[in-house]
Amino acid sequence: MKQMVYPIKDSNVLSEVQDTLLHNFRWGLRNLTIFQVGKATLLRVSDVLALQYSDVFDEQGYIRSHAYIHDQKTGKPNNLYLKPVENDLRTYHQWLVDNQIHSKWLFPSSENDKHIDGRQFYRIMQKVGDLLNINYLGTHTMRKTGAYRVYIQSNYNIGLVMNLLNHSSQSMTLRYLGLDRESTEKILNNIDFG
Repeated sequence: MKQMVYPIKDSNVLSEVQDTLLHNFRWGLRNLTIFQVGKATLLRVSDVLALQYSDVFDEQGYIRSHAYIHDQKTGKPNNLYLKPVENDLRTYHQWLVDNQIHSKWLFPSSENDKHIDGRQFYRIMQKVGDLLNINYLGTHTMRKTGAYRVYIQSNYNIGLVMNLLNHSSQSMTLRYLGLDRESTEKILNNIDFG
């Protein structure tokens, strides 16, 4: 049976997930930074993990304002705005320098000269879920959580979220956001229908 992955809607749960990613793994800062970048860019996990160091940092180690990639699944060009994760990336860069980790990959594997792969990150997210007794975490959690936060904090701007996710329909985006009947009713309770 396929596991259902949902966005993290509660800010306290989000903080617990972030803290667990950081403190319960040997490469915790890498794992947290993957999550933060995925959440802020709304990229699929395969695209986050395939980022190269040079996509994000220039030759002097400064963070680029944008990263330009092609989505692996769709082949569409994608212009990533990196300012929302600038502090995370700066901290991560210093960790790479301090630990003398040199790789062409932004998120190298701890075991070889490749980037961490989706299965490995899935196992990390599953362990976080086990530690926190949360059964809806997976590799798409970061993308869904980022989309949900943009949706709520942009005053329910579904067009913006659709654009960021590269979705072609509102119904696809709403399902992706995990807007179930209870969430929909909560939103409708705050609408003044006159």
